Amino acid sequence: MACTISGGNIFTVLLISTLLQCSMLNAEVKEGEILPPTIQKLMKGYNKYLRPFFDNGPVTVGMSLDIASIDTISEINMDYTATIFLRQRWTDERLVFEGNKSLSLDGRLVELLWVPDTFIVDSKKSFLHDITVENRLIRIFPNGTVLYALRITTTVACNMDLTKYPMDKQTCTLQLESWGYNINDVMFYWTRGNESVSGLDTLQLAQYTVEDHYTSVSEAIYETGHYPRLVFHFELRRSILYFILETYVPSSLLVVLSWVSFWISLSSVPARICIGVTTVLTMTTLMMGARTSLPNANCFIKAIDVYLGICFSFIFGALIEYAVAHFCTLTHCDARIVMYGHQIHDLDDEINGIVTTISAHNRAKRRKEPAAAPSMAPVSTELTISPSSPSGSEPKPEVSPPEPTHWCLTALATLRKILRSINCCHVENPHHIDNYSRVSFPLSFVMVNLLYWTYYLYF
Repeated sequence: MACTISGGNIFTVLLISTLLQCSMLNAEVKEGEILPPTIQKLMKGYNKYLRPFFDNGPVTVGMSLDIASIDTISEINMDYTATIFLRQRWTDERLVFEGNKSLSLDGRLVELLWVPDTFIVDSKKSFLHDITVENRLIRIFPNGTVLYALRITTTVACNMDLTKYPMDKQTCTLQLESWGYNINDVMFYWTRGNESVSGLDTLQLAQYTVEDHYTSVSEAIYETGHYPRLVFHFELRRSILYFILETYVPSSLLVVLSWVSFWISLSSVPARICIGVTTVLTMTTLMMGARTSLPNANCFIKAIDVYLGICFSFIFGALIEYAVAHFCTLTHCDARIVMYGHQIHDLDDEINGIVTTISAHNRAKRRKEPAAAPSMAPVSTELTISPSSPSGSEPKPEVSPPEPTHWCLTALATLRKILRSINCCHVENPHHIDNYSRVSFPLSFVMVNLLYWTYYLYF
């Protein structure tokens, strides 16, 4: 009894499907129009709800793509919008007919045929062009091969690594997959391998150049089974010339402009402050403008952010340099007054010491003159012959002290110069800060640029 009911249900389903097929065919044929005999013969007994080779293994579907255009590539949404011509080929043994010419049918007759349930993975939004009619193509060959072509515009997600932006290279994919038929029912393949996708060689993009593209075949594994998937990979390299003219050159010129203050006198406070503050604010505006075309909630530290940060640091450093130089100028005046005071005091002490020495020498000389008067000549001879006698050795200490004192001062001054050259924090003349900055800032900026461009271009 159960088998009888089951057989009756199957017969009922087939009868309903046949009636629906006939009603749809009649709906497609307008009043006064008659389908050609060949089409009528093909459609007789054809059931579009059953795939080809329903009981004889999976049906193989070949795919090919023609990229008409890639309209936009958005870093904010991390997707791209492309218009493609999708062509699918498969063999349906129920559509074999006699002859040597293919049949090109109206695209609206696709409703009468079985077609693969292909969809685009990671598609955010897609639509089929319908001006002036739906852009579909159906062509049937005598051996039962069916060519089905569509014109689709789709927005597909593309995960991007923006660490090296704008010197980055992105790899995006276009994945085609069967929605309801698993690998036991349908098998996908590229009709001509990597050459199955065309149109990229002549494609012109605003900020990118297509470096490479290739195809692959894989399987999508879900809880409901394994499904066939075709993947088209294409690599995009961003053109950096736009960003060099838009961001890198202006930011570098702002850094150079901040160095102009090094050639302005330290006493021109308004001029140097104006240059420093203006360059800092302009650099801040440039940094904010460079981030408007990027995702707001992006965790990447991009290459352009690093460069703008370097430029901002140099500009801010030029402003801080003037603050330090101006502060040293104020403190240097006080230190100079104190230093001159110490020098005058030392000079007074030295003069007093010399006067005291001369006075002592004169007093000693006066004491010895009475005792040495009777024998003046022998004493002078003795002084000449015996310089080691007390009377001959006393004048020397009285005349020689200024020479060791002068040597000590020279050694002390030399030691101070050595210490000043070692101690970088000590500034003998605040005007030397600007002199050092005129050389150190440009050299540092050139070295940092060399390291920056070497790392992001070759590593």
